[in-house]
Amino acid sequence: MQRGGLNIFDETKPMWRLFFVFLVPLVLSNALQSGSQTVASIFLGRLIGVHALAAVSAIFPIIFLLVSFLIGLSSGSTVLIGQAFGARNIHAMKRVAGTTLSVSVILGVAVGVLGFVLTRELLMAVRTPHDILAESELYSKVVFLYLPIFFPYLAYTTFLRGTGDSQTPFYFLIVSTVLGIVLTPAFILGWAGLPRMLIAGAAVASYVANAAAFIGLLAYLLRLKHPLRFDFEMLRDMAIDWSILKSVIRIGVPTGIQVIMVALAEIAVITFVNRFGSDATAAYGAVNQIVGYVQFPAISIGITASIFGAQCIGARREDKLGSVIRSGVTLNYIIGATIVVVCYLFAWQVLGWFITAARPLDIAHTLLMITLWSYLVFGNTSVLSGVMRSSGTVLWPTTIGIFSIWGVEVPAAYLLMHRFGIDGVWMGYPIAFVVGLALQFTYYEVVWKKKTHERLI
Repeated sequence: MQRGGLNIFDETKPMWRLFFVFLVPLVLSNALQSGSQTVASIFLGRLIGVHALAAVSAIFPIIFLLVSFLIGLSSGSTVLIGQAFGARNIHAMKRVAGTTLSVSVILGVAVGVLGFVLTRELLMAVRTPHDILAESELYSKVVFLYLPIFFPYLAYTTFLRGTGDSQTPFYFLIVSTVLGIVLTPAFILGWAGLPRMLIAGAAVASYVANAAAFIGLLAYLLRLKHPLRFDFEMLRDMAIDWSILKSVIRIGVPTGIQVIMVALAEIAVITFVNRFGSDATAAYGAVNQIVGYVQFPAISIGITASIFGAQCIGARREDKLGSVIRSGVTLNYIIGATIVVVCYLFAWQVLGWFITAARPLDIAHTLLMITLWSYLVFGNTSVLSGVMRSSGTVLWPTTIGIFSIWGVEVPAAYLLMHRFGIDGVWMGYPIAFVVGLALQFTYYEVVWKKKTHERLI
């Protein structure tokens, strides 16, 4: 059962080292995901033009919104699988995976169809500039078509990570990334007899790369005889177990709601940004690429804390939770600060990969200077909320997260926008992150830390 996973109860190794060993493939996975998006953005900006980058940027918050519920369910299933893994209950692991996989397929089809049909209406709702609307709609329709493949692929990677295996998803992400880098310019420009698809080519390349990686992952797990391999037993377990689904929903839906609120906030923010024209939209898209390299490590550390916390609770080793939190917070500031410093030092050069025009480049640089440091605070918050969620405590961490976004970030961005122009939009991010950390830490110290936490499965 330990195959491919990590034994966090190995007393011969300090927790921070075990945390780091699991974290590295997870951070690299997120970096690769950002990298593939970055390369695609570079190809779009260089091979087609800044309008193509703006067109892709316009749909990003909408896509994030539509996949948010699955992200929440995945977090719920990860907690249950982590606790079952800690308790060494293979049958429970497979039942959780089967139920979640079934729901992910249903959601993938539903969201894909809904998004495809309503693409133009969604883009117009966020005031996508008219000069990029047609290209954004074309790109978006292709993205919606591959969600039925992407959803179960995402679910499977979270299953494996719940067992302490962050390496296998990383290996197959390498496959999809390499394929994406090769196929994106090929589909954009029509190399080797392929059709010349221009902006749609980036989405088609992503579709093909992710589908190939997912098929390869399933084949590998089957050959390895992994406990979570997709075989006839897993197929039977895809009959939805309503008691498990109830637990997954109880944990995952509040998290999903928070992710949805984040996505809606991004839609609100890009609506503010779009008022300043397509140059500002392009700047927003370019900075999102760079922010991913800071934000995703922070998110990865929070995910790791949640998984380790779930395994500790499943194994009835709550004495380990303190070391999980200390390891996560320490690594967040060491890794995050290193990335932030590098990004600040080379900001102009990195932004120049995406944007060549002077005005959007200046806007993007200002945005980066204002917001980037605050993602270290965001990472600290992710560790605390991740560990609390590992016990099934989701209501207050979620409520605090939503308040920091909608009660602080969006109003601050709106008010400051009218005083400082577009710079004011960016100021809402650090303000919200600082408030969020203060509130999460208070709840952790005053309430959660004093409770006894039981297994959920």
